[in-house]
Amino acid sequence: MTGVQTCALPIFYDLQNPAAKMSKSAEAENGLIMMLEPLKSIEKKFKRAVTDSDDEVRFDRDHKPGVSNLLEILSAVTDTDPETLATQYTQYGRLKVDTAEAVISVLQPIQERYAELAADPAETQRLLRIGAEKAREIAEVVYERARDNIGFLA
Repeated sequence: MTGVQTCALPIFYDLQNPAAKMSKSAEAENGLIMMLEPLKSIEKKFKRAVTDSDDEVRFDRDHKPGVSNLLEILSAVTDTDPETLATQYTQYGRLKVDTAEAVISVLQPIQERYAELAADPAETQRLLRIGAEKAREIAEVVYERARDNIGFLA
């Protein structure tokens, strides 16, 4: 392994207040999607997502923040440019449904695996031990390199 890989996570905005970031500390839960919440609840939240009063689907964060938020979420899940996605829709309803379905398709396997692990604590502990050992191996190499670069003696 030559280095630790990182990725930038996209910022998503509240489904009810697209000017605010999606956050667990939000006043209302209706704009927030939690990884382990019931899939029907997620679907309902997307269907109730704030858009705007006209019916034009276009990506424009400044003038159409609600629609743009849905397009950004769908973009992140499908790895398709939000501007390209916007050209595929003429109605908000279809955009909301497709975004919900795409997010659910990503979260459903995560929820299923979580349920499996929650039902088998011994297996969860075994996997945690394996992960901890891998982390120790990586950390040791990084620690030794940092120590050598700083000039500390062993």
